[in-house]
Amino acid sequence: MSGPQAWVGDQVKDAAGHGAIVTDVREKGPGPVPVWVLRPIYGGTFHQWETDAPDTLTVIRRRAERIADP
Repeated sequence: MSGPQAWVGDQVKDAAGHGAIVTDVREKGPGPVPVWVLRPIYGGTFHQWETDAPDTLTVIRRRAERIADP
């Protein structure tokens, strides 16, 4: 991982280059395995996707920065 790990509320870019907001980090499946739930920056939560590889997420702006400077 090249930078700090993404967390809920952070704006990120995924491995495919899609901009997203982390909406949740939860455990899923056998193991359990943590997954990061992502949604598009614009367009609401209708389309969401998951990754179990947080190292592939690049943090663009932390949640605190987004709140302070919308």
